[in-house]
Amino acid sequence: MRVLTLTTNAEAPFLTQQIDALRDRGVESVVRSVPGDPTGADGRSPVDYLRFVPIVRAAIDPSIDLIHAHYGLLGPIALAQRRCPVVLSLWGSDLNGSVAPISRLSARFADEVIVMSAAMESALATDAHVIPDGIDLSTFRPVDQDRARQRVGWTDPGSNVLFPYAKSRSVKNYPRAKRIVERANRLADEPVRLRTISGVPHDRMPQYMAAADALLLTSDSEGSPNVVKEAMACSLPVVSTPVGDVPQRLADVEPTVVSDDDDTLVHGLVDVLRSGARSNGREAVSSLSIDRTTDAVVQVYERALGRSERAIASAESPVQRTR
Repeated sequence: MRVLTLTTNAEAPFLTQQIDALRDRGVESVVRSVPGDPTGADGRSPVDYLRFVPIVRAAIDPSIDLIHAHYGLLGPIALAQRRCPVVLSLWGSDLNGSVAPISRLSARFADEVIVMSAAMESALATDAHVIPDGIDLSTFRPVDQDRARQRVGWTDPGSNVLFPYAKSRSVKNYPRAKRIVERANRLADEPVRLRTISGVPHDRMPQYMAAADALLLTSDSEGSPNVVKEAMACSLPVVSTPVGDVPQRLADVEPTVVSDDDDTLVHGLVDVLRSGARSNGREAVSSLSIDRTTDAVVQVYERALGRSERAIASAESPVQRTR
């Protein structure tokens, strides 16, 4: 099977991991990414998406069996052709704001739709497959905290709260994270530091998660944030706003805090730090390995191809009506 993969960020760890796992299953991915800087504060412009149209057209040749569009705005570009079936993956942010109507309309016409959470599925007027991005459980695993702190240079006394995003990404709401940690620092028994980490190789993140005492997520919206699942795999306690599938993921995990109230987040963070405990999160994400989620994606591909073949056969077969 040969799949044309359309994305806004060809370097996204979840995508590169999935492509590697798909290759192991005999699926070849031809990747095309929207022009422009995916890490920029302002994101892509409409012109960038228009520039992407001829790139996609040039990539569609007879060897392509299926198109997998990652992100709602890529749906219309994938659906502009009629030769290949289309699988549309929605991330969560594309079901909010001005992008949402385009994502919902694209989902109606795609052959198959993948979403990150049940809440996202309920926001659509069509059936969808709930397949959260998988995580590499062999890379993201608990390791010795003292050793990890030495490796990342966090050797000062006190607690370290990890914020694993660039400050410029407005949807991640860094100002709120900063405000929460500043208040926690005034209440805690020892210094509390907010550690903002971004732009480091993905395979180094487990070291930062091992060195940290808590992960703080203050996003305004998410689908199924990989960073939360990765923190769980590292047994790192999570303090988060109730975005995407985070409340469901953390339902049976301790210690953890999920709230949209600043006071609750502040006091909950202080309690987590005072406990000094690691979480039982790894048990809760054991079913979200890359292998399992990739197997589910392959099944969606096969379903889309089967649907397309049936449609072609139906169109080519003469239909006789009797009375």
